[in-house]
Amino acid sequence: MVTLPVFIPLSEAARKYGLDEARLRDLVEKGKIRAGVLPGSDEVLVSEDEVQKRAEKEQDSGVRKEDLPEYQKHAHLKGIGIGIAEASRKYKIPFSTVHRWVKLGYVKQIGVNGQKSLIDEADIAYCNEVYKKRKGSRGKWLFKRDGTPYNPKKLVA
Repeated sequence: MVTLPVFIPLSEAARKYGLDEARLRDLVEKGKIRAGVLPGSDEVLVSEDEVQKRAEKEQDSGVRKEDLPEYQKHAHLKGIGIGIAEASRKYKIPFSTVHRWVKLGYVKQIGVNGQKSLIDEADIAYCNEVYKKRKGSRGKWLFKRDGTPYNPKKLVA
């Protein structure tokens, strides 16, 4: 007998396996996780098996960004919504950079107010901290896929 894959709603998979929903959507769009939509519905269903494997892989990578001192400094802002444009002005980061961080899942979208996306201020404050510390400029990697700071390998002479 053939065992068929189990598909569950994307939001449920993110919650169940502790993954960021935006990150999970990105993995679906890149074809890294199989997904589908039921006819007459706009709810995305994902392969539970593949999501579970991805979650285990990311957990094995070690430290979570939420555990880093740079993030802990801003933990009091966790769950507070701020608009992307407002965050861009407040933290003096280009709008396109903030938008890209949201799309990549480094900054969590926590809601919508009318047409305005609300993002988690703790996440944007943390990203700002890393951005300013690294003197963020075009073409520099700042974050690994899990949102922790990217440390470039030093060249040995």
